[in-house]
Amino acid sequence: MVVVRDIHRLDSAVASCRACPRLVRWREKVAAEKKPQFEEQTYWGKAVPGFGPADAPMLIVGLAPAAHGANRTGRMFTGDRSGDVLFAALHAVGLASQPTATHIDDGLTLRGVRITAPVHCAPPDNTPTITERDHCRKWLDIELGLLKPTLRSVVVLGGFGWQSLLPVLASNGWAVPRPRPKFGHGTRVDMGTIRLFGCFHVSQRNTFTGRLTPTMVEDVLRAAGSHAGLL
Repeated sequence: MVVVRDIHRLDSAVASCRACPRLVRWREKVAAEKKPQFEEQTYWGKAVPGFGPADAPMLIVGLAPAAHGANRTGRMFTGDRSGDVLFAALHAVGLASQPTATHIDDGLTLRGVRITAPVHCAPPDNTPTITERDHCRKWLDIELGLLKPTLRSVVVLGGFGWQSLLPVLASNGWAVPRPRPKFGHGTRVDMGTIRLFGCFHVSQRNTFTGRLTPTMVEDVLRAAGSHAGLL
């Protein structure tokens, strides 16, 4: 049983995790081979911890780090096109100090928001296995337990995050409706002290095709931020 008593120690423990051999091999292979445009950079190449304050009333849950995004920079959603959309939207609604996220020391701060994922290592083809998700569940479980005193809203980006999060919410004492609510963009579910907000993932597939627009992301973030008392 992993016992972690604060967010700082949780982030350190996540960064040192090597529980999933396939993911460890992949993240380290990518970090060694690199992408030509980042050849001069040193890749993080480890599990990526959550990002944001330890007393956040709002949480954003994604899927997993991108191979040449957070697996390179060491910070969730930083350095990839999904992050470009997410951080621009967070800044537009007043929840981020700047609209861009390029590297871990770029000065970006989040106001009352923490970002995490059910899988903390970059997976091949952006697709973790169910076993890998389950191995990683303990970190999300601990994170939610630590955030519980202040948490009021949760934005979930995509169906994978939604399905991963619901049982962890239940194990931490939140009242998940039965049958379990289905994911959908704009879905809102009240669970006692928190409200869950569904949002299509800010992936290139969704944003390039127009399935998800910046306005749609901003609308969800604004509603979640308002519910959390941040806006």
